[in-house]
Amino acid sequence: MSAAALHPGLVRPRPQRRRARSRTYSLTVRALGPIVLLALWWAASATGLLTPDVLASPVEVLHAVGELWGDGQLPDALTTSLTRSGLGLLIGLAAGLTLGITTGFTRLGDELLDSSLQTLRTIPFLSLVPLFMVWFGINETAKILLIAVATTFPMYVSTSSGVRNTDPKLVEAMRSFGMGRLALVREVVLPGALPSLLAGLRLSMTLSVIALIAAEEINATAGIGYLMSQAQSYARTDILAVCILVYGLLGLTADIVVRLLERGLMPWRTPQGARR
Repeated sequence: MSAAALHPGLVRPRPQRRRARSRTYSLTVRALGPIVLLALWWAASATGLLTPDVLASPVEVLHAVGELWGDGQLPDALTTSLTRSGLGLLIGLAAGLTLGITTGFTRLGDELLDSSLQTLRTIPFLSLVPLFMVWFGINETAKILLIAVATTFPMYVSTSSGVRNTDPKLVEAMRSFGMGRLALVREVVLPGALPSLLAGLRLSMTLSVIALIAAEEINATAGIGYLMSQAQSYARTDILAVCILVYGLLGLTADIVVRLLERGLMPWRTPQGARR
């Protein structure tokens, strides 16, 4: 007699089957949210719920994009802002990676550096803006270093955690085969910490855009932040909307880049939600 007959309350288990979804379907679903928001924005502007002095309509924003692109202001501002963000991000990633490996792989580095770095990590980077202006003036150095500071600590925490979670048995096995410390870090520790490294990269790239907004408030004479300050002076809500959308697209692009890196470097990982 079967178990279901002996226990009427039981049901026959049905294994969960993974439903294959096409890339077109996935992209369509992802695009629904932005399309709905755009439709609501357009409808609110068309019905007068949103007046131009509060927020320009999508059509006016498109005209502003054409205006700024046509006279070269938007390409120049993008080049300047991307240069600032990129340089600061590279410095922050290099510093965070080096410090994370040092504290995660060596006991002396952990004892000497971790407590100080954890204390500095709790300081909001926005509070450093006045101090950086005093130290470095209002030139590009202050802006780039502010972005570097903001992006260092997410990378540091992720790297340190990933290095510490590397399989100690594997590390000891490689040491017993005579592998040196630098080779051990390069061949064993960093590949094992790759998921954490990519998570830190994603956070750092997102923060580089947020820090860029703050950095460009330091008396900028070029960049997206400068366009925003000029638009604010003349109450150009269409240009303000363009700048806000550009910042959002920069953050989205950074996230897409990290996702592509994850697929290339860790093809065995199942995308989140793939089984639901």
